[in-house]
Formats: sequence, structure tokens, C-alpha cells
Amino acid sequence: MTMNGARRVRRSMLPVAVLAVLAAGCGTQRAGDVTTGGVPSGAVATPSVPADHLCPGESPSPVPSATPTSSTPPTDHYAENHGFMVPFKLHGDRRCQGLAVIGRVKNALQPLRKKGDFTPESVSRTIAGLGYPNVRTYEDGSGVGFLIEADDYPVCVEGAVSATATEAEAFGGYPDHDGCEQPSGGH
Repeated sequence: MTMNGARRVRRSMLPVAVLAVLAAGCGTQRAGDVTTGGVPSGAVATPSVPADHLCPGESPSPVPSATPTSSTPPTDHYAENHGFMVPFKLHGDRRCQGLAVIGRVKNALQPLRKKGDFTPESVSRTIAGLGYPNVRTYEDGSGVGFLIEADDYPVCVEGAVSATATEAEAFGGYPDHDGCEQPSGGH
């Protein structure tokens, strides 16, 4: 065999060798095989949710009864298509942090509510005075709405103050989006 013939043989062997390595070592598990974790390899893993605990000042609430869920997926895909607009729930210590922010904000806004002095400017100034500089306020029908980014995790608090009440809710941001603003479009 000549020197050129030997090079051609070696070059043609490279793709065959790569194919042999891939076929021999990769993909030996099949759907339905049991892995070391005891979950079939074809199953979808479900992320675990951190356990919630009582936060300071919180009393135990009754455990809600389980409601049966339908195994039939919705046919209009509305929930699937708008999932990017559903905020993450807070759990564990982050939930406690959100509840603490809500308590501080409600206490600070109570005097404004009683005086009837709840303008976007006064609400923003009051909340910023608590140490939350990332606050957005806006007219909300009969009152003033607010959105606070309490930290960059994020821990977000959204609510409103009116002549009759101050309401707020904490959440952990949105999927596929940084910050506390509700995204206007998904992927």
C-alpha cells in the first residue's frame, strides 16, 4: 500500500470510529428503565416546593381541603399561553419577608388613608421612606396602586390604598422576566 492509500484509509476510519463510540456508550437507558433515584427515566421530574412555616406574627390557618383536579387539559390553551403573566408564589423565609414588607407598608400608609391624603406622590414618598426606593405608584380607580421591589430576589409587593382599605400581596416575580413588573408578552 502506498503512503497516500494509507492516509485515505485512516481518514475514512475516523467517521466509523466516532459512530462506534457514540453507539456503544451513549443512550443505554430507555424510557421506562428505573434510574438510581427510583423514577423512570422517561418521567418528568416535578420540582419540590419549599415547606412553608409560620412567620412571626402569623397564626396557623386551617388546612384547605384538597379539591379534585381534572386530568383533561384545557382545550383553549389560555392558561398555557398566559402562564408568563402568573407570578411566582413565595415560600419559606421569602414568604415571611414578603409578609413583613406588607405589614410595614400597611402601617405606614394607614395615617395617609385616615387623612384621605393618598396621592401617588404621597404614597411613593411614604413607601420610599421605609427604605424601598424601587416603588411605582399609579391612580387606581378610587385610590392609589403601588408596586414595590423589596429586593432583587425578587420579593415584590403589589397593592392599593383607598378611603376604605389598604390591601397588598407579596409574590416572587414572573417567569421569563426580571423584576416585579408584569410582562406584556411571553415567548
